[in-house]
Parts: sequence; structure tokens; C-alpha cells
Amino acid sequence: MHEDANFAVEMINITKRFPGVTANDKINFQLKKGEIHALLGENGAGKSTLMKCLYGLYQHDEGQIFINGKKVEISSPNIAIKYGIGMVHQHFMLVPPFTVAENIVLGSEPTKNFMIDRKKTVEEVNSLSKQYGLNVDSQSAVQDISVGMQQRVEILKALYRGANILILDEPTAVLTPQEVDELIDIMKSLTDEGKSIIFITHKLKEVKAIADRVTVIRNGKLIDTVYTKDTTTNELAKMMVGREVILEVDKDKAEPGEVILEAADLYAKNNRGLTALNGCSFNVHKGEILGIAGVEGNGQSELTEVLTGLRKLEKGAVKLKGKNISSFSTRDIIENGVGHIPEDRQKRGLVLEFTIFENLILGNHYKFPYAKNGKMNYNKIKASARKLIKDFDIRTPSENVMAKSLSGGNQQKVILAREFARDPDLLLAAQPTRGVDVGAIEFIHSKLIEQRDAGKAVLLISLELDEILSLCDRIAVIYEGEIVDILEQEEATEEKLGLMMAGAENDKAKGDDTDGR
Repeated sequence: MHEDANFAVEMINITKRFPGVTANDKINFQLKKGEIHALLGENGAGKSTLMKCLYGLYQHDEGQIFINGKKVEISSPNIAIKYGIGMVHQHFMLVPPFTVAENIVLGSEPTKNFMIDRKKTVEEVNSLSKQYGLNVDSQSAVQDISVGMQQRVEILKALYRGANILILDEPTAVLTPQEVDELIDIMKSLTDEGKSIIFITHKLKEVKAIADRVTVIRNGKLIDTVYTKDTTTNELAKMMVGREVILEVDKDKAEPGEVILEAADLYAKNNRGLTALNGCSFNVHKGEILGIAGVEGNGQSELTEVLTGLRKLEKGAVKLKGKNISSFSTRDIIENGVGHIPEDRQKRGLVLEFTIFENLILGNHYKFPYAKNGKMNYNKIKASARKLIKDFDIRTPSENVMAKSLSGGNQQKVILAREFARDPDLLLAAQPTRGVDVGAIEFIHSKLIEQRDAGKAVLLISLELDEILSLCDRIAVIYEGEIVDILEQEEATEEKLGLMMAGAENDKAKGDDTDGR
């Protein structure tokens, strides 16, 4: 078993401990040559930790690792690269101002006369891109390309260094549905070239679509390894969470009331000075969830920023409960009853160097009972944090842990707990389940439905069509910065929305349809 050359990777009884927690407990994992093997589990289950041991970012405390049948000691990523292992991290490791080509060869640049040979750099990257069908613009700055294109750059970085074993950590967490399909095609073509792929994920639909086998980890322990064709999404969900999981959203018909948010003829520019919102109009009612569906880059981010006071509105008006808040500061908007779950939890949702309890009072930190006369009441703050940690099932040893040390899903739960605790009249949820597992998705969906049923207005901006279709009472399609149509849930289908999101069938929907009622 330990010297089977049919396995690209064998990890035998791998144990990794951190203070107060055993992240991996005697886990066995085998990757066959030429297969796509999904590593499935909840956030914080130990998936990324196990792969970081394989990549040399962590040193395991017990166990053995074999590469192509030979026992190895992987003490650093440089050693892992020498063994043909490449890792694409969930949060990309790219230098935004550098070009695509410069990022791909960084640290291994071709030189000429002791200088970087830029011409050869571009030639090598273009050749590699063509070889694997990973089309990129080698001379564009990374900061100017889409998230899906950045992921291709990360994969090319690994391939440039000779990787035959690719570890993809939550590769679809930040991709559009179209980019997910492209990634699946890329993964299949890479295995056709003889590569072996480990696919860390929590998305059951993608596991069924792409993986040959799947290994499930729960609470740091191996649950099972099965052939994907021999199992179902419900069985995988139960293995992940340890209980039956409701994969379908169960909700009563909405009973919408008065208009809470009115967005009227909004115009705004993006960071490059180009028009991002182009006459965007819609209303959100009390007691409903309105979904915004669209391909990434059609103005969703700018819309979120306009509604939360983070981006200047060029023209138009935003009204909250009849009050024009277009020129309000972010704090004033929050004070007037808006909660915000941002699309980028690390940049906009959390202060990673702060503790959990500090993050849970952001925006309320100057208010009673947390503060009085400029003095913080840490007993009240920590007591409130402990209650929210329990209510929102945030997996952490204590409220004193730094936010940066939490898994992505638990970071998201901290934001949810804080925003729900404000009891807002309008909850703006941008990509609320991005990068979280099936158990957390079920929890987040139930909380959004609770908000709606409590008479709150919910604006859901999501790239997940399944989420939009199952959660929303009405669905607004955004294309090139404009709401082209608003559909009732019962008349919306994935195919119809997909066509509209791509710009088809939109000519007929240019009239005034801010409400759709």
C-alpha cells in the first residue's frame, strides 16, 4: 500500500495539531494518477489543513506521505514544487499591479544578461497558455482582469513550475456559473494531459459534475472515500454534516408590504471611470426577498457600494422608507436601518487583526451598552459575543480568537451575526453564501427567510442561480448596469435567466418595470 506507484499521492495516518484543537486526526488519503479527487467537508473540517501539510505550508505531527510510491518529507512549498505539487489557494497569491506574465513567472523568471528577459517571459507564458487551453492576456495587469481569469493565472503559475499534482482550494468559491463550467472543462483537459487534481470543496453539485472519487472529512476525521457515481448529493451532505440536511429551501409565500428601498434611475462609474450603473431602477418591499441576478461585472458591486454609501452616485436617487439617503455616509445609512453582508468578507466585512468579539460590535462599538462616555464595557461586549457565537454556531474555541484564524465559513457567520443583531429594516446581502459549506448555506438561507417573514426587506445579490431561484420572491436581472426585467419566482427558470443575463431576450424589457407588480 505504501509503495503503490499507481497513486500520485498517499497520505497515511496524517495528524496535525494546533493549540487546543486536532485539525487532522489520523487521516488516510490517496490520489490516483490522472483522477480528479474531491476533498469534501464543512468549513473548518480540516480539508485545507491536510492539503497544506501536503504542500509543505504545515508540518504534520504524525503520519507519512508518499509521492508516486516513494516516501517523502515535504518541509516547505519549494520542496513540494520539486516533487511536482502545485497549489492554487482560495485567496489568490497574485501581485495586482504586475502583468499576468510577470505573476506567472515570479521567482522563476527567464533572464538574459542578468536581467529579466521580458520578451521570453511573454513567449513562454503564451506557449504554456496555448498548450493547456488556458487563454489569458499575458500583458494585462492582474488588477484589470476578472476573478475567473486570475484563477487561470494561478493554475498557469503552478504548471509553469512543472506541477503534475494540482491542489485547488475552493476553486469555484468566487466564480460565476459560466466560469465554473469553464473551470470544469479546464480540469478535465488537465487530467487528459496526465495531471492529477485534488479539488477541495463543499459544493455537492460540482463534486457530482467533475470528481471521480470523493473523500469526506468531518471535524478533522476521515468519514469515508467513495466513488462519486455510487453516491448521491443527499448522502454526501449527511456525511459532511453528520445529520440529514435540507437541500431545498422551504418557505411560505411572501406577503409583501410597503416599499422599503427605492432605487430610481441610478448612474455610477466604476474604478476606471467607466459607466457601471446605467439607469438602474427597482423597489424592495417589506416582507420580500428581491434577488439581483447577473453575470459578474455587470454593475452588482457598484450597486452594492452605492446603496451602502461606499461609492458616489452620479445621478438618480436612493430612498429608504421614503427618505432620500443618496448623499448619506455609510454610518448614517446603517443608523437609518440598513444591514450589509459584503461580497468580500475579508476586505469589507471584517478587521482580520481584531478578535471575534471586536468584529461583532463594529458599527455599534460607540453605543450603549458596549460603551459609555468613551469607555468600553468589555464584560457586556464579550457576553454579547458569546451569545452570538452560540446562536450562529460560529466554530471557535472562544470569543478572543483573531478573526483571521477562522475558516472562511465561520468568518461569514461572524458578519451575519453582527448584521442580524442590528435588526435592520433592509438587509443587503451580497454573495452571502460565497465560500461556505452546505450546512452553513442551509443556516444562512433559513436566517434570510426569517428576516423576510419578520417583515424585513431583503435584497439578495448572488451569482448562484440556484440560490436566487430557491430563495427569492422576485428576481431582477441586471445587464450592463441596467435592470432589464423583474420576474416573479414562479415564471423564472434557470434557462430564461441565463439568456437574459447574457444579454439575450432583453430588447423587450426596456420599459419602466421598477416594481414588477
